[in-house]
Amino acid sequence: MKEVSVIIPTYNCGNYLACAIESVSRQKVDLEIILVDDASVDQTKEIVKRLQKITTYPINYICNSKNLGVSFSRNRGVQFAKGKYIAWLDADDWWMEKKLIKQLKKLEQTNGIFCYTGRELCNENGKEIGKIISVPEEITWERLLYTNVIPCSSVLIKTEVAKEFPMEHDEVHEDYLTWLRILQKYNCAYGINEPLLKSRLTKNGKSRDKKKTVQMTYGVYRYLGINRMSSLKYTISHLGCSLLRYW
Repeated sequence: MKEVSVIIPTYNCGNYLACAIESVSRQKVDLEIILVDDASVDQTKEIVKRLQKITTYPINYICNSKNLGVSFSRNRGVQFAKGKYIAWLDADDWWMEKKLIKQLKKLEQTNGIFCYTGRELCNENGKEIGKIISVPEEITWERLLYTNVIPCSSVLIKTEVAKEFPMEHDEVHEDYLTWLRILQKYNCAYGINEPLLKSRLTKNGKSRDKKKTVQMTYGVYRYLGINRMSSLKYTISHLGCSLLRYW
């Protein structure tokens, strides 16, 4: 069994793949790379073939027959995983060295089921914009309701938990919905307050349309079965915390 299965969902992000995969190759842990192509129409397939010949770790390339969304792609990757842990990495993001080593140590120390890290924001070309997003050293379900502090591309999670809580509902923040469902059962997740993730701000990111992201956040709470008034309260809190975090 591998220690970590790194799952990279991608859709028309061929130009960013080398950066993402190179950052995985620098991790120096026993891992596998599972790249799930959601029916890209750019040069992703050709780029992956080139990367497969030069990367430290083998790349298991899986291509969806049609575009099925990021949740389906991540879940499909989990089904192929042979690692004890799953590490998510979006194709346009990348990691700093020793990210996985530090997270594995954190989970060993805390006996936790998943770990997240801070991040540094970069522009579309990968240049830092001088904004580091810090994270708390632990988060509970109750605290997470008020704002999502867990970047998806930073998460390292036990594989059995990822299988127990597959991602769904791409029309809202599918990752936030998943973290909340997990913490309803497992109570706490642990953070490393270091910018071990580099997060690229692309023009087509789901969170760039602020009106839409507010609607998606409200939708998360409604899918959890939270009543309208409480959902509105949490959405307003989420919006306020996001403004403070990014400004």
